[in-house]
Amino acid sequence: MTRRHWFPKPYADAVARLRVPSGFLLVAAFVLLSDPVPRSLTVGLPIAVVGLLLRGWAAGHLAKNECLATGGPYAWMRNPLYLGTLLVAAGFALASRSSLLAAVLAAAFALVYLPVIELEEQHLRKLFPEYAGYAERVPMLWPRFQASASSLPFRWSLYWRNKEYQALAGFLAGVGLLAWKAWW
Repeated sequence: MTRRHWFPKPYADAVARLRVPSGFLLVAAFVLLSDPVPRSLTVGLPIAVVGLLLRGWAAGHLAKNECLATGGPYAWMRNPLYLGTLLVAAGFALASRSSLLAAVLAAAFALVYLPVIELEEQHLRKLFPEYAGYAERVPMLWPRFQASASSLPFRWSLYWRNKEYQALAGFLAGVGLLAWKAWW
């Protein structure tokens, strides 16, 4: 079976290399465009927290390039880290009260993260022969809640090895900035 690719490989490779530098541009847009108020924080930040928790849960089940992650949130979706990132971005966009920032974040996800997901899935297909069957059963981003065949436990050692604490630090910095802008 031939897989259809959404993005040309040269484009996907280029955006994969630009993912981190583009993050700095997104932070600058966040700083400049956000205009939060206490009410917007109470709406947006809980959504961002759910995204952060999803990312952390996923990181504790991910032994990169060692074994195919199929436990925890990977039983319900193939890319819980990216869904978590999307939820954090959506929560911050709501908290910031900026439709322009929301559009910028949505464009970044579509133009940067979706091609990166495709590259990662190509890599996983080569690395793990069982990935093709897993991909047929488990949706890419939107979770399908079903009984999990794998009961591998969350491991803090994987959370730390995957450096998920960096997402927590970035989240706390974002919350701090929003709170500062909302009250001062």
